[in-house]
Amino acid sequence: MSEISSSKGENAIDTEDYKNPNYTPPLAKAIPLGIQHVLAMFAGNVTVPIIIAGVAGLAGGDKIFLIQMAMLVAGLATLLQTVGAGPIGAKLPIMQGTSFAFLPVIIPIAATIKGVDSLAVIFGATIAGGIFHFILGTFIGRFRGMLPPLITGLVVMTIGLTLLPIGVEYVGGGKFAKFVTKDFGAWYHVFLGSVVIVVILGTKFMTKGMMSASAILVGLVAGYLIGIPMDMVNFDNVANAAWFAWPEPLKYGIAFDMAAVIGMCLMALVSAIETVGDISGITKGGAGREATDKEIAGGTMADGLGTAIGGLFGSMPNTSYSQNVGVISLTGVMSRHVVTIGALFLILAAFVPKVGAVISAMPYAVLGGGAVVMFGMIAGAGLNLISDVKMNRRNMVIIAISLSVGLGLKAEPDVVAFVPSWAKMLLTSGLFPVAFISILLNSILPHEEE
Repeated sequence: MSEISSSKGENAIDTEDYKNPNYTPPLAKAIPLGIQHVLAMFAGNVTVPIIIAGVAGLAGGDKIFLIQMAMLVAGLATLLQTVGAGPIGAKLPIMQGTSFAFLPVIIPIAATIKGVDSLAVIFGATIAGGIFHFILGTFIGRFRGMLPPLITGLVVMTIGLTLLPIGVEYVGGGKFAKFVTKDFGAWYHVFLGSVVIVVILGTKFMTKGMMSASAILVGLVAGYLIGIPMDMVNFDNVANAAWFAWPEPLKYGIAFDMAAVIGMCLMALVSAIETVGDISGITKGGAGREATDKEIAGGTMADGLGTAIGGLFGSMPNTSYSQNVGVISLTGVMSRHVVTIGALFLILAAFVPKVGAVISAMPYAVLGGGAVVMFGMIAGAGLNLISDVKMNRRNMVIIAISLSVGLGLKAEPDVVAFVPSWAKMLLTSGLFPVAFISILLNSILPHEEE
């Protein structure tokens, strides 16, 4: 261990070792840190298949299968990022999971075709979109010069700012797409989410070592336990879940619909931008450095390959999970092996549905409390990237116009109701307009003389 680490003792967490992606912490520390990553992303990972199952009119075994595959593919895709396969994978602590960004494409398919037939079309488009995303990764490094800290900082900040409403909606009890829980906004949801935030902050800043690094895990577990006597944890799915289940690749078959494929490929552009932002946020927030071309290219290819694999196994499109960037920024633990443990836990949960059922019983308000902290940390990581940029009038104009248009269209999407649906998806994503406008302005606006 380094001198800094040794001087702080064996129980230290805030050391140079933990900023090294290749450092392997002792299992006693690595396992809870890995589970913390799983808890941070679990609700988002299973919410997408739950929403699509509802829209398509699926229930029972089909719904459970989609959840099972979401866990399996998230674990496999995460291993592609952390362990890698040749040039594929950033070899950084990047957690993968099913993506909310693709819902505008998937929901109309599920609503129009209905039943298991819609799944064949969704998975066919997912495979095509994943391949397109993978191809983007093979040459995205050539455009690295177009992504200075000003641009990547804006992208990372936008990720955090666009996700914050989701965290707040979780605190309110859950609000997804067009579906709102009947007691959304009830005091007990807000109370429980607030308790989680207080516990996380108290644990992070009033304790040291392993306890401080596990602040999010402590907050989520505390919220879970408090939610039980408040009658906010439903264990029915735990009792009904099987102890063991095998995955079934191509269970619903695949079908290729041109409109679905085009929509999926367009959203893959947004997902690729998000991945670049997440990788930049991880390296800056965890190690205080810029991401390398190799990390960005490998991470983008792994993101695409993970999505394509997901289509074969019966999972929705995958993406890097920004909330886990927040975990790394908050804890300072950048070991990719910690996230590898989280990936193995997800795979285990896929084969043992009861494990996933226990976690999925966690109230949304609890997850929301953690999400508010993590998403805020993502925005903070973006601000940290931008802090290295000279704040002259030129750069301030780029920041102002990019955020105003990107976040403005995200907040009021009907402003562009006149454009085709595929264009509206891109323009109202938040990420795409911020990235496009900032890159364009950075390329054409003259630099101010020092």
